[in-house]
Amino acid sequence: MSFKNILLEIEDKLAYITINRPKKLNALNKETIAELHEAFAEANSDENIRAIILTGSGDKAFVAGADISEFADFDVSQGSKLAKQGQEILFDFIENLSTPVIAAINGFALGGGLELAMACHFRVASDNAKMGLPEVSLGVIPGYGGTQRLPQLVGKGKAMEMIMTAGMITAEDAKNNGLVNHVVTQEELVSLCEKLATKISYNSGTAISAAIKAVNANFKDGINGFDVEIKQFGKCFGTEDFEEGTTAFLEKRKPKF
Repeated sequence: MSFKNILLEIEDKLAYITINRPKKLNALNKETIAELHEAFAEANSDENIRAIILTGSGDKAFVAGADISEFADFDVSQGSKLAKQGQEILFDFIENLSTPVIAAINGFALGGGLELAMACHFRVASDNAKMGLPEVSLGVIPGYGGTQRLPQLVGKGKAMEMIMTAGMITAEDAKNNGLVNHVVTQEELVSLCEKLATKISYNSGTAISAAIKAVNANFKDGINGFDVEIKQFGKCFGTEDFEEGTTAFLEKRKPKF
């Protein structure tokens, strides 16, 4: 499948999705959001792919935000629809994907860009990256899950400060506050993500998918995460991966998932 605004590359067990709008600092518009959904769905359906790395083209921005020109004249109903559809099509979709997604934040990750990175399963940033949710400076709030995911990652107080000041934080500050896992130079960014993705690929894909469901359940209203963990744990016992993993352990060899 060919795309206008993104690149999808597959190498061995890894998929690389790159938002490719460098002249717009990779800003998200409706078309790009739809294409990202299709790319993630395609990668997730390929049983050979064990991890997905998401990044932005160029050396300035991961995603500098949403394309404001698309919704500057929206009314209340249109604004609500924009947020609902965006969350369903892309942000919640990524969070609940069964294939692990690593965000390689290679520059500015602002507004919808930071929300996109936070929807990924974890994040690695280059040392020049800057992150923030500046929406209140435009008279609106984050609408793609930012008010929910940011407090989960950095705590309520820090999230409130970031949202209300509309300010940016450095990559090192993001790491210190739990927003990103690692900070490296731009030159090392993709290689570290590949190293982490390769480590993931050695493990059971079905078990990782079950772990994603269990971890996410803890952050969903009305769902008992412990019950989900018990259910997913039990399901693992009926998989070929469980048989291979336990057999390999007992035979003192590496498993072949």
